[in-house]
Amino acid sequence: MKQSVNLSRLRVLAWMEGTSFLLLMGIGMPLKYMYEMPTPNYIIGMAHGILFIAYCISVMIVRAEKKWNFRKTFLALLASLLPFGTFVADVKIFKKEFNL
Repeated sequence: MKQSVNLSRLRVLAWMEGTSFLLLMGIGMPLKYMYEMPTPNYIIGMAHGILFIAYCISVMIVRAEKKWNFRKTFLALLASLLPFGTFVADVKIFKKEFNL
Protein backbone atom coordinates (compact mmCIF):
# COMPACT_ATOMS: atom_id res chain seq x y z
CA MET A 1 0.00 0.00 0.00
CA LYS A 2 1.30 3.47 -0.90
CA GLN A 3 2.22 5.55 2.11
CA SER A 4 1.07 9.14 2.35
CA VAL A 5 3.74 11.75 1.62
CA ASN A 6 1.73 14.26 3.64
CA LEU A 7 1.66 11.95 6.67
CA SER A 8 5.42 11.41 6.40
CA ARG A 9 5.89 15.17 6.25
CA LEU A 10 3.64 15.60 9.29
CA ARG A 11 5.69 13.11 11.28
CA VAL A 12 8.92 14.97 10.47
CA LEU A 13 7.31 18.32 11.28
CA ALA A 14 6.02 16.91 14.59
CA TRP A 15 9.56 16.05 15.66
CA MET A 16 10.99 19.34 14.44
CA GLU A 17 8.23 21.42 16.08
CA GLY A 18 8.52 19.49 19.34
CA THR A 19 12.28 19.91 19.40
CA SER A 20 12.05 23.64 18.68
CA PHE A 21 9.48 24.01 21.48
CA LEU A 22 11.77 22.27 23.96
CA LEU A 23 14.74 24.37 22.82
CA LEU A 24 12.68 27.52 23.26
CA MET A 25 11.52 26.56 26.75
CA GLY A 26 14.76 24.90 27.89
CA ILE A 27 17.37 27.21 26.40
CA GLY A 28 15.80 30.37 24.96
CA MET A 29 13.65 31.34 27.92
CA PRO A 30 16.30 30.75 30.63
CA LEU A 31 18.84 32.75 28.61
CA LYS A 32 16.35 35.58 28.19
CA TYR A 33 15.06 35.81 31.75
CA MET A 34 17.97 34.56 33.86
CA TYR A 35 20.92 35.94 31.89
CA GLU A 36 19.26 38.85 30.05
CA MET A 37 20.23 37.46 26.64
CA PRO A 38 17.17 37.91 24.39
CA THR A 39 18.91 37.30 21.04
CA PRO A 40 18.77 33.46 21.09
CA ASN A 41 15.04 33.75 21.80
CA TYR A 42 14.51 35.69 18.58
CA ILE A 43 16.19 32.99 16.52
CA ILE A 44 14.69 29.96 18.28
CA GLY A 45 11.33 31.70 18.60
CA MET A 46 11.14 32.49 14.88
CA ALA A 47 12.09 28.93 13.94
CA HIS A 48 9.53 27.55 16.37
CA GLY A 49 6.82 29.89 15.08
CA ILE A 50 7.37 28.83 11.48
CA LEU A 51 7.44 25.14 12.45
CA PHE A 52 4.30 25.55 14.58
CA ILE A 53 2.36 27.05 11.67
CA ALA A 54 3.70 24.41 9.25
CA TYR A 55 2.71 21.66 11.70
CA CYS A 56 -0.85 22.99 12.09
CA ILE A 57 -1.29 23.32 8.33
CA SER A 58 0.11 19.83 7.84
CA VAL A 59 -2.34 18.41 10.40
CA MET A 60 -5.22 19.95 8.46
CA ILE A 61 -3.91 18.57 5.16
CA VAL A 62 -3.58 15.05 6.58
CA ARG A 63 -6.99 15.42 8.24
CA ALA A 64 -8.60 16.03 4.87
CA GLU A 65 -6.61 13.27 3.18
CA LYS A 66 -7.22 10.62 5.85
CA LYS A 67 -10.73 11.86 6.77
CA TRP A 68 -9.91 12.19 10.45
CA ASN A 69 -12.74 12.81 12.91
CA PHE A 70 -12.89 15.89 15.13
CA ARG A 71 -11.34 14.14 18.14
CA LYS A 72 -8.22 12.95 16.32
CA THR A 73 -7.74 16.34 14.67
CA PHE A 74 -8.25 18.17 17.98
CA LEU A 75 -5.72 15.95 19.77
CA ALA A 76 -3.15 16.39 16.99
CA LEU A 77 -3.52 20.17 17.17
CA LEU A 78 -3.56 20.21 20.98
CA ALA A 79 -0.28 18.28 20.97
CA SER A 80 1.48 21.31 19.49
CA LEU A 81 0.66 23.34 22.61
CA LEU A 82 2.08 20.88 25.16
CA PRO A 83 5.72 20.10 25.90
CA PHE A 84 6.52 16.66 24.40
CA GLY A 85 3.00 16.68 22.91
CA THR A 86 4.03 16.28 19.29
CA PHE A 87 6.29 13.35 20.20
CA VAL A 88 3.36 11.62 21.90
CA ALA A 89 1.08 12.44 18.95
CA ASP A 90 3.61 10.87 16.59
CA VAL A 91 3.56 7.61 18.52
CA LYS A 92 -0.14 7.51 19.44
CA ILE A 93 -1.71 8.97 16.27
CA PHE A 94 0.60 9.43 13.31
CA LYS A 95 2.61 6.20 13.53
CA LYS A 96 -0.59 4.15 13.77
CA GLU A 97 -1.98 5.92 10.69
CA PHE A 98 1.29 5.31 8.89
CA ASN A 99 1.14 1.57 9.55
CA LEU A 100 -2.45 1.13 8.30
